Amino acid sequence: MLNKIFSHFFQDIAIDLGTATTLVYLRGRGIVIFEPSVVAINQKTGQVLAIGDDAKKMVGRTPAHIVATRPLVNGVISDFEVTEQMLRYFIEKVQQRKFFFKPRSRVIIGVPCEVTEVEKKSVRDAGLSAGASEVYLIEQPMAAAIGARLAVQEAGGNFVVDIGGGTTQVVVISLGGIVLAKSLRIAGDKLNEDIIQFAQEEYKLLIGERTAEEIKIGIGSAFPTKGKKEMPMRGRNLVTGLPEEILVSENNIAQALSKSIKQIVNTIKTAVEETPPELLADVMKNGISLVGGGSLLSGLDILITKETKIPARIVEDPVTAVARGAGLVLENLDELREVLAETEYLEPPK
Repeated sequence: MLNKIFSHFFQDIAIDLGTATTLVYLRGRGIVIFEPSVVAINQKTGQVLAIGDDAKKMVGRTPAHIVATRPLVNGVISDFEVTEQMLRYFIEKVQQRKFFFKPRSRVIIGVPCEVTEVEKKSVRDAGLSAGASEVYLIEQPMAAAIGARLAVQEAGGNFVVDIGGGTTQVVVISLGGIVLAKSLRIAGDKLNEDIIQFAQEEYKLLIGERTAEEIKIGIGSAFPTKGKKEMPMRGRNLVTGLPEEILVSENNIAQALSKSIKQIVNTIKTAVEETPPELLADVMKNGISLVGGGSLLSGLDILITKETKIPARIVEDPVTAVARGAGLVLENLDELREVLAETEYLEPPK
C-alpha cells in the first residue's frame, strides 16, 4: 500500500550488467548510461580510482600498481566488492537530486540464463549493498526478447541468440518462460583473443585488446568473402622488439575467427535440434532473433541462416535490447512479473 502511495518517489532502474558493458535504464527517461564494465584500482591502497569510461581509458596505460579490471567474468561476478562499488556508482549517477531524502531505488538486473542460485544471490546482494531498496533479477535473453518486442507471453516459440562480451546464450521462449537454454563461454571477448593470437602466430606481432576489438569491428567477418577491405594492425614485433604496422584483410580476420564462430553456430544448431517440434514450427515461421554486440559481426546472420535453414535477423539496436527489455518490465511490472527469474524480491536487512 505504501509503495503505491509513494510510487512517484521511486527511482526505478534497470541494469544490463554485462561482462564488457553496463547499460542503465531509468524509468521515464530510457537508457541514460552506456559505459564499459571496467574498474581501475590502486593495488597499494585498494582504492577505486575510476569506473566506466574513465577506467577503460586507463587500460594498458597505467603504472604497475594501478590495474584496470573487469569485476565480471562470463556475466558472473568474480569480485563482489568491486562489483558492488561499480553498481553503487551507476545507481548514484542516475538518481535525481530533487528530493530532500534519498529516493527508493527499485532495481532490476539482467543475469545470464544458467547462473546458479549462489551467483544469483551474489548479484542481489551486490545490488542491495549498492543502495537499492528492492532487487529483481531477469535472464538477459528474456529481457532481450522483450526489448525486441517479441510475443514472449504467447504460446509460440521465440528463438533468441544473445552474443555478448563473455557469453553466447541461446534460448527458446514460450508462455513467459525459457523452455530451452544453451550457454557458451565464447563471445565478443574470445573473438578479440582470437585476433590477438592470430597476429602472434602469423605475423609475430603483439597487439593489445583495444586494437583487436577495433579490427574486429572494422573488418571482422563470420566467413571469407570476395571483399578487399583492409586495415592497419599496429603492435610490437616479437622478434625485433620494435614497433611494426602491417595490413590485414577481412579474409585474414575471418580465418582468425573461424574456430570460435563455428562453435557458436554449432551451439545454435544443437538448440534447434533439441527444440520441441511444435515450437520449432513457430521458430521456422518467426525466425532466429540475434541480439547483443556480437550479433553485429558482418555476415553472422547469413551464416546462421545457411547452417540452420531458418531465417536469422539482427533485431533493431541489438546492443541495448537487454536494457530496453528490462526497462519495459519495470514499466509494466504487474503484467510482466512472470518473466522475472524470481518473482520475489529481496529487501535489505533492517
